[in-house]
Amino acid sequence: RCQRWVENCRRADLEDKTPDQLNKHYRLCAKHFETSMICRSSPYRTVLRDNAVPTIFDLTSHLNNPHSRHRKRIKELSEEEIRTLKQQKIDEAFERKQTTQELNENNEQNTVSEEGGEEQEEKAIPLTLEERENKDYLKSLFEILILMGKQNIPLDGHNVDELPEGIFTSDNFQALLEYRINGGDEVLRKRFEMTAVNLEYCSKTQQKQMLEICENCVREETLREVRDSHFFSIVTDEVVDIAGEEHLPVLVRFVDDSHNLREEFIGFLPYEADPEILAVKFHATITEKWGLNMEYCRGQAYIVSSGFASKMKVVATRLLEKYPQAVYTLCSSCALNVWLAKSVPVVGVSIALGTIEEVCCLFNQSPQLLVELDNTISALFQDNNEKGNELKKICRSQWTGRHDTFEVLVDLLQALVMCLDAVSSDLSVRWNNFIVGRAFVLSSALTDFDFIVTIVIMKNVLSFTRAFGKNLQGQTSDVFFAAGSLTAVLHSLNEVMENIEVYHEFWFEEATNLATKLDVQIRLPGKFRRAQQGNFDPDMTSENYYKEILSVPTVEHIIQELKDIFSEQHLKALKCLSLVPSVMGQLKFNTSEEHHADMFKNDLPNPDTLSAELHCWRIKWKHRGKDIELPATIYEALHLPDIKFFPNVYALLKVLCLLPLMKVENEKYGIGRKRLKAYLKNTLTGQRSSNLALLNINFDIKHDLDLMVDTYIKLYP
Repeated sequence: RCQRWVENCRRADLEDKTPDQLNKHYRLCAKHFETSMICRSSPYRTVLRDNAVPTIFDLTSHLNNPHSRHRKRIKELSEEEIRTLKQQKIDEAFERKQTTQELNENNEQNTVSEEGGEEQEEKAIPLTLEERENKDYLKSLFEILILMGKQNIPLDGHNVDELPEGIFTSDNFQALLEYRINGGDEVLRKRFEMTAVNLEYCSKTQQKQMLEICENCVREETLREVRDSHFFSIVTDEVVDIAGEEHLPVLVRFVDDSHNLREEFIGFLPYEADPEILAVKFHATITEKWGLNMEYCRGQAYIVSSGFASKMKVVATRLLEKYPQAVYTLCSSCALNVWLAKSVPVVGVSIALGTIEEVCCLFNQSPQLLVELDNTISALFQDNNEKGNELKKICRSQWTGRHDTFEVLVDLLQALVMCLDAVSSDLSVRWNNFIVGRAFVLSSALTDFDFIVTIVIMKNVLSFTRAFGKNLQGQTSDVFFAAGSLTAVLHSLNEVMENIEVYHEFWFEEATNLATKLDVQIRLPGKFRRAQQGNFDPDMTSENYYKEILSVPTVEHIIQELKDIFSEQHLKALKCLSLVPSVMGQLKFNTSEEHHADMFKNDLPNPDTLSAELHCWRIKWKHRGKDIELPATIYEALHLPDIKFFPNVYALLKVLCLLPLMKVENEKYGIGRKRLKAYLKNTLTGQRSSNLALLNINFDIKHDLDLMVDTYIKLYP
């Protein structure tokens, strides 16, 4: 087809190019194609037909224009070539005529009037010159907004406070408009050539309206794919600040047409302090505004900051009441122990987590501080270089998200305190005032006995779930066998709860030893003593206080959270992972998925044949050739050439990989969260925009400018 395009264009200079080179480096204008060669595969995307060939050319206009005479070398055709080309055009015209007739017949069958349901064919009403110019103008505005979104350029420019009195400067949107006008955009020039220099070309209200349309059209492209795949899961990230207001980032998981599990960002939801109101608005946004059918939701997970966990649990509970199939799970991108720590309803734990994040952030901001910490670690671990080198390596990673965060912190605490003390007391000009000030504040926080006893108790309590949580983020077989070990984990924690006095005594002794090493006074928290105003019970020792206020509620909460998040339904779903051939092999092909697959019975195309199909699936892998490896993940199984011969297995695997607990195997399909983090990191809080954020994070999604313009004209005539 590339060769025919080159022949029709009469570009002799391109005849020696390969199809790959032509496709990669050359473009052909749409005006060279008949309208019948262009088909709309969806309301949001315009593509050429598979057999499209350019036929509309004016090969003589260049002769009258001396400037363009040498721009393209036109190939002279022989009489035989002309006859061949004419015959091709006749054949193509006949094909197009047939295609057009078929399309018209289909349109006549599918077009139904809203009032009576009668079949009728829509007739395009030709646009007036004024309407066409207005559409071209709006298209230019949308192009600028999309550019600003993709490149993360804020709409506003300089703040008024930054400018001397009497000086006017354009905001970023208007500046780009002016730049485009100066660059030769005739549509914009005609529109604004007679306006005042300091007039605002496009009002803030109009910008907001157009941005909302951009956001909705880009989101709709993803949502259309989600609807086509039927089943999906909802995941939210930590609450973020967007221009002074708290918002909840929402991502959606689904399996696309190419059998790839994807996790895409679809927007921000304004956060509500009242969990019941938040649950109602969350449901309304997903179903009414975004048009997703929650009956097809097969999983929900919420990554939350400290203090927000209980509210998001209310949201999960309300959705489960309406949609029992929307299993409440952990998210694969968050370590179980970190998630559990953030959900503990104890103020001291939330404060400790915040302090840890601030310490990690300070050291990551300054390479000099990390070098200073390395030197301190080397001095402290002279007798154990292996341990010291391991801690140095950990310090250069995001160690606050690890399964063993509290263990790492206890090992590092003395080094961190010594390093921060050295920085805050350094009288030279080596450190700037900001770092010196932060070092002093954080050193004081780390040497508070309340902080020390909190991290030691959290370290010991979460040690019972560390291996379990690590397996949940491992390979598919690790996840399968981890589900079976939950009973043992809960048994251990219940045993701790029954003997909490003994366990707490050991934990508190470890905390006091660490405090003594750091020369920290062991006493009740100041806020508690001030609240009692000297009238507290003399039998209330520090050890008893922390047992009642920290150890007991923490262990109780973690036991209950594990039961809630690994419900019977969730565990049943995880048991179905024995469908993955590598897991099947480890179980010696002695599996019984049909007992656990009942919960997905309505999701299967042929539930009556499930048992027979599973038997065939087991036999296929049990008697495979010696050189054939067993697929180790759902991703590999979904991409097997013959997977469609097992329709029920295929449907089950698709639903299983939607569980938020399962990691996205192919990283390029799970970049929605990474782009979200990058946007938040690179954009100042006051300059963030929920509309522009969606355009920036989903910059590679195709958009239809004509659709945006038409939508705008309909909404704001």
